[in-house]
Amino acid sequence: MMRFSNSNRHCWLPGIFSISIFIAGLRAESPLQAVPSIETILRVPASRFQSQSPEQLSVDLRRGIGPDDAATIALYSNPALRAIRDRRGLAAAQLIQAGILPNPVVSYTFSAGWEFSALIPFLPKQTAARKNFQSVDLDVAWQEWQIAVNARTAVYRVLGLDAQVGRAREATSGLEHSAEAMRKAVDAHEKTVLDLSAVESASQDSRATMLGLEQEFEKQRLGLNKILGAEPEIKIELRAGMTLPAHLEPPAERELISDLESRRLDLLGLQRGYESQDATVRAAILAQFPKMSVAFTKATDTTNVQTTGFNIAVDVPIFDRNQGVIATERATRQRLRDEHNQRAFEARSDIATAIADIRSLDRQIAAAEEALPLLEKLVSSAQTAVEQRNADVLSYYTARSNLLQKRIQLIKLQEQLLEAHTALEIASGRYLPMNRALQPR
Repeated sequence: MMRFSNSNRHCWLPGIFSISIFIAGLRAESPLQAVPSIETILRVPASRFQSQSPEQLSVDLRRGIGPDDAATIALYSNPALRAIRDRRGLAAAQLIQAGILPNPVVSYTFSAGWEFSALIPFLPKQTAARKNFQSVDLDVAWQEWQIAVNARTAVYRVLGLDAQVGRAREATSGLEHSAEAMRKAVDAHEKTVLDLSAVESASQDSRATMLGLEQEFEKQRLGLNKILGAEPEIKIELRAGMTLPAHLEPPAERELISDLESRRLDLLGLQRGYESQDATVRAAILAQFPKMSVAFTKATDTTNVQTTGFNIAVDVPIFDRNQGVIATERATRQRLRDEHNQRAFEARSDIATAIADIRSLDRQIAAAEEALPLLEKLVSSAQTAVEQRNADVLSYYTARSNLLQKRIQLIKLQEQLLEAHTALEIASGRYLPMNRALQPR
């Protein structure tokens, strides 16, 4: 059993909440070989990847996992996220360094000095480091969000392929039995060799389709294991009763675009990065101020005459006025602004594309569902005609093959519908649960 609870100890970042994940009582044979009572801090809000209450989440591995469960588990156990989260530590170290003033200098001759010009760009450097820390935090949250969404999608892919494999195995098994019965009929001179060839050809085609789907299923199963951080040999059970939707109604495009730049985590991260770089530019401009240091000196000559005084040193900026650093920082600031505008433009375009794909797939699925009863009736009629010797066997097995292909096509269309739904979630930076924002018909 996994228990998840909400923690607000690090809620300084607007829109970002830390979720502490507590794992307790896992069995030794559990797919996730975790140590009990480990706490992991997530930077992405729980409301962005699951529909349960963030106050108390639970995942029971014994009854199988669903899409939201997979998203939560991936955020805890995905190995790639560990390296991504390490960037936070580096940004935190840079923030600490930005708050440190230069040390005073003390010499053996009893003189002490300090470069007080370091105070001039001190505040902009601190601001830049603080904004950079927020930018890294948001980028980590964006990576967590994408892995959570991809984990949910991986569950649906495995579910869809499992359904396709089931259909293909059922059809292949039926055709193999028919081929065996046809061989006996040919031996008894009740059927012709042409009839047997038609059955065997249909059986071989069905078997080839089944083997191809089994290969793709195994590939997607391993992909699910990878994103969940489970070893390849582990068999992860999916929760029983899950189905693929046949119709989804997306939110209005204007609704998803209206507050896009204040919702998508990567765009927020780029905004913080731009603010950090803007502060860095100000610090570089202030660094043009001549370096100045003041020192207290004390000296004694051979006649034991002691002298004390002050020493002031000024760096005269004749050649190097920090112009190269200023130009570099300004160019970096412009790059961040352009990258933000580019991503925002691409996001709006991706939202429009995903909504168009969802509506198109809704129509295709509806057409496929309407065609299924007709094909089933055609197969039944062809079977009756063959039994009454009013049609050849080839026509019957052609009709059966067409029915199988249409059923598999329907499942593939449902998978594509979920892929389009995932693309819409990522593009909009918004969690769109199937039971609320996207209502099944």
